[in-house]
Amino acid sequence: MTLLTVWDETDETTPTIQTRDAATIGAVLSPLGVRFGRWELKELGENPTQDEVLAAYKTEIDAVNAAQGYTLVDVVAIAPSEDPAYAETAATARQKFLSEHQHDDDEDRFFARGSGVFYLRVAGKVHAVFCEAGDVISVPANTTHWFDMGTRPEYVSVRFFHDDDGWVGNFTGSDIATKFATYDELAAVPA
Repeated sequence: MTLLTVWDETDETTPTIQTRDAATIGAVLSPLGVRFGRWELKELGENPTQDEVLAAYKTEIDAVNAAQGYTLVDVVAIAPSEDPAYAETAATARQKFLSEHQHDDDEDRFFARGSGVFYLRVAGKVHAVFCEAGDVISVPANTTHWFDMGTRPEYVSVRFFHDDDGWVGNFTGSDIATKFATYDELAAVPA
């Protein structure tokens, strides 16, 4: 189940909000310009291709594209494996997204499978949104944030872009991401 945890950016030890209530999550995120919702999950094969994921969610994707003007949609999938290349690839990808950054474009993601945490640093607060399968989130352009996929990432995510450049991060150089609860710690919070 989705989890929202909010801290003051100077006190990573004491959350001011921690909730799984969808209405509260939406009410907290909306004033930040963050769109958050849920899509009904569709049946996907064990290792779905990009085309299979896009076809399964065509109606929802078309609606988002029409409402937000996106012109590029892709799928990112990562699944645990005993292959040594998985560990290296996962660690490299995780480290890249763990660094605080911004984008000139909105960052919209739908989780068709698995989970990940978006950390948004806005107005002196850090908002950690632990997204699970079915969640769709839009982080507004120029919002300072980072993403944690955990030490053993597993997800299938649909991404939306306004241009063909795709994911381009403008890194802040801050180490704030190292101070707050990780994906693995938030995944352990009881439901």
